[in-house]
Parts: sequence; C-alpha cells; structure tokens
Amino acid sequence: MADNAAAGSAKGPDRQQWSGQYGFIISAIGSAVGLGNIWRFPGVAYENGGGAFMIPYLVALLTAGIPILFLDYALGHRYRGSPPLAFRRLGGKLGQWTESIGWFQVMICFFIAIYYAAILAWAASYFVFSFDQRWGDDTGTFLIQDYLHSDGSTGGFLPPVAGVLIPLALIWIAAIIVMALGVKKGVERANAIAIPVLVIAFGVLVVRSLFLPGAADGLNSLFSPDFSALGKADVWVAAYSQIFFSLSIAFGIMLTYASYRERRSNLTSPGLVVAFANSSFEIMAGLGVFSILGFMAHENGQTMKELTDAGGITGVGLSFITFPKVISEMPGPAAAGALFFGSLFLAGFTSLISILQVISGGLQDKFGLSEPKAALVMGIPVAVISLAAFGTEAGLPNLDVIDKYANEVGIVLSAIVMMVVSMWVYRKGGEFSYHLSVLSTFKAGAVWRFLVSVVCPVVLAYILAATVISSFQKPHGGGGYNWHLLYVAGWGTVVTCVVGALILTLVGWKTDPLDFEPYPAYPAPARRAPEPRVAVAATAVTGAGAAGVGGAAATDAVVGSGEAGSPDGADTPRLEGNTKRDDTTPPAGEVN
Repeated sequence: MADNAAAGSAKGPDRQQWSGQYGFIISAIGSAVGLGNIWRFPGVAYENGGGAFMIPYLVALLTAGIPILFLDYALGHRYRGSPPLAFRRLGGKLGQWTESIGWFQVMICFFIAIYYAAILAWAASYFVFSFDQRWGDDTGTFLIQDYLHSDGSTGGFLPPVAGVLIPLALIWIAAIIVMALGVKKGVERANAIAIPVLVIAFGVLVVRSLFLPGAADGLNSLFSPDFSALGKADVWVAAYSQIFFSLSIAFGIMLTYASYRERRSNLTSPGLVVAFANSSFEIMAGLGVFSILGFMAHENGQTMKELTDAGGITGVGLSFITFPKVISEMPGPAAAGALFFGSLFLAGFTSLISILQVISGGLQDKFGLSEPKAALVMGIPVAVISLAAFGTEAGLPNLDVIDKYANEVGIVLSAIVMMVVSMWVYRKGGEFSYHLSVLSTFKAGAVWRFLVSVVCPVVLAYILAATVISSFQKPHGGGGYNWHLLYVAGWGTVVTCVVGALILTLVGWKTDPLDFEPYPAYPAPARRAPEPRVAVAATAVTGAGAAGVGGAAATDAVVGSGEAGSPDGADTPRLEGNTKRDDTTPPAGEVN
C-alpha cells in the first residue's frame, strides 16, 4: 500500500504526514517544550514544596498529563483531522454541534498566538541586547519604560513601539513561511533544526551555571523537600496546572499533530517519549535557573529566601528583569545572555508554529485550502492583530490579561468539554482505547479510561471553579488593571472564542466531512447467539447433547467474553474485526 494512500482518509484527498516517527516526536517535543518550561516550572516548584513538589508533579503527569495526551492522539489519529474535522466526525450525523468544540480550540490558539509572538520579539531583542548589556543596572525600568514604553495598566491599542514592532513583524514573516511550506518541509524541518540547537545551547548554559559561586545554595533551595506542603490542596493544583499547561494538551495541538501520522502508527510509546522529554527539560531548566539565582544571591550577599521573597522568579519578571541583572554579573555576560535568550526564542518559536498549525489545519480541512494559501489567509490577519495589540505601548498589560484568561479559563474549559463529550456523551472510551492499543505497543485499557473519564474532568473542574471564583474575589493584577481591560481583554477573550466557534461551525464544508471511515474498524460487541431450537430438538432425539455443549464452548473460546468490542472495554484489541475495508485501508497484518 502506498504511503500517501495510507496517509489519506478512507475516502477523500490525501492528508499531509510526517516523514516518520522521528519527525512526529521531535515536532511534538518542540511544541511541548516552550516558554513555560524555562520561566514557569522552576518558580512553581520552589514555591510549592521544593523537592517534595516532584511527588505531586509525577502523580499529575501519570494521572492527567499522559492520559489526556493519549486522548488527543486518539481523536486526531482516528478521525484524521484538525480539531473541527475530528470533532465533526466524532459526532457523526448529529455532530455539527461537536464541531464547535474544535473551533473553540482553534480560537484559543488564535489568542495565544497573537501574544506568544510578542514574547518571542522581546526574546529576540534581548538576544541582541546581550552583547552590550544594554539593559544597564536597573533592568526593571529598562524593560517597562525604556523598551516597552508601558504604563502597565491601560491596555487597548496605543502608539506603536518601533523596538517591539520590527522584531515582531519579522517573527510573523518567518512563521508564515514555515506554515506555507507545510507539515513535512516546514514544521518538521524547523523543529529538526531548532530542538537540537536548543538542547545544546541550554545544556551549555546549565553546565556553566552549575560551577558558579553560590550555585549549590540555589539548588539546595530548589530541591530541599518540604513534605508538609503535600498536605495543601494548592500544591496539588499547582502540580496539575503545570503539567496541563506545559504538555500542549487539550487545545488542538497534539490532536492536529497526531492526524498527520500514518494510519499504521504506534501512538502511545511516542507519547511517553514526548511527555518524559518535556519533564526532563523542565528539570534541566530548574537546575539552570536556580544555579544562576544562587549565584545572584551570593554576589549580592543575600540568602536565597531574601532573593526569592523579592519576587521575579517566574514569568516575564524572571526572564526579562531578574536574568538580565544576573547575566551582567556573570563571567562572559555576552555569551551567557545569548545562550539564555537564544534558548528562550527557540523554545518559543517551535511552540508558536505548533499553535499556528492548529489554525491552519482547521482552515485547510474546512475550506479545502492549500498549505500556502491557508498560511496567508490565517497569517496576515493574525499578524496584523498581533502587531496592533502587542507592538504598542499597551503590549504588556494586554499580554498579561489575555494569557491569564486564554490559558486558565479557555484551555481548561476546552479539556473538560472534550473529555465529557467524547467519554460520556458519545461513550467513545472503548473505541479510543481499542484504537490506541491495537496500533501501539503500550496499551491503553481500563485505567486510562477511568482517568480521562473521571479523574481528569473532576480535577480540572475544581481548578476551573477556583480560577473563576478567584477572578471575581481578587481581580487579576491586584487591582492595578482598569476594569475594562479585565472584562474586554480578559473575559472578552473567552466570549469571543465561544462566539467565533459557533459562527465558524455554521459555515459550510468544502467537502463532506463524513465521507470517511476510521481505521481500524471498531468491532461490534460480540454476543452469544441463542441456540437454535432445531438443534435442541435434534440433541434430544439423538442424545448428542455433549457435542452441542462442546460447540458452544469452542465458540466462546474464539469470540472471547465480548469485552474487547464493548463500549466500555477494549483491553483485548483484535484487528480481525476489520471486515469493512476499501482500497485505502491497509491490511490488518501490516499494522506495526
């Protein structure tokens, strides 16, 4: 069977695909490893029990991160589409409303993309600033006033800032070019270059930081366990939140990436590689960040507690205020700054193109656009909005508020709805479990179904409720933002995602999205047929009852208990059930 035939849906045009398993894995790692790995994980770990935080972190990875990642893979790979197409096919003939879930994920990616590119523009600028430490001694004033020209509270669309606007425009040009080249020549090739360079550059920085004076004190403060923190609910919420936001799950990226895999592809084992690679990079980031913070405390004659109590150990403050200050004090500041901000840029750019691929893939699937045309139709409007909102003096407050609501409300809501609809409304747990298990070496059985249908929705519902309640009790920004910024840029982001999803759902498809058959075919539940009456009569007359009993036993041995094909169980997947085939369905024996 030709590869391009296997890559397409059972009916309809061929679909783009990765060059192979390595291309998929390196691209998925590129999406997962982003800004949050470098500027969020170390501070979150330190503030939530230090070394003891690794216990809830690993629990969250195993009970939420990996299970939801597998669900994304199952949806995208089985239904061979971006989120709108995959959820449309999930719902079948009555699935127009489920399509809106996919467009909601696309809209979330739109909002994340417009501000994510702005952070990359800052990182690119600071990469250049590293060579002469242009930020000076007061790095906070330099960032807020000299570079961003921000008053920190107004928001909206204000006069442009050339120092941000120019690198931001260049980043959008580069991103659109990558999108136009397609999955294999664009996205995969960009990740194949960027990720090895990122690992080497950041690895050099980490190794160098380990030998700085005071590095040991910094590492002790990060990894010294505070086991009393394990009894606090907030610590567990922080662990689940970190895993959830760092793995690029539940807002279309991994679903879209999985749809470009060949039909005969191992899914779960690569998923484990991606998940643990992401966590490994976070730990490496923790080593580097806190070694450098330990050096800073040593140079300033402070304890680590005094340093961290002053703030600036996560997010924008860590990357663009604290780190420039400590880089200026390090031996070889130009090289250290270039390594750090270069790594930050590379990690962010590979994540940005994965976010844009969700939008581009949705447009390609629904409107039948080519890769270059979709890149332009998507890229130009998104770039213009990004430049208008974040290439101006209002960029910082806009970014902070939209980031808060798009991630902590939008993505979490998307995940909950995705799991409830697929696992409870349409009861696809057994089918997805079958799909993952029959194509993969690592099986996804009853435990996986329990986690994605019960544990994950409950945990995320708690996180969402806590976030919403907190947003009204303690407004984001501590009262420093105008109310219209919080409601227009904040809650307005969520409302716009919902409205945009509904409008895009009402637009007609270029081709019939249901002209498709998933592979491998999900076997119908096996039921033991009642014994024919004529056979009973014959048995009674001839006295051959033993033969009838033996025949029934033999049938049970061949068919099994029926659990493999039931809606709630797929622990014994078998390809023999694939009796409905067409010319693009690969033979059962060819599955890897």
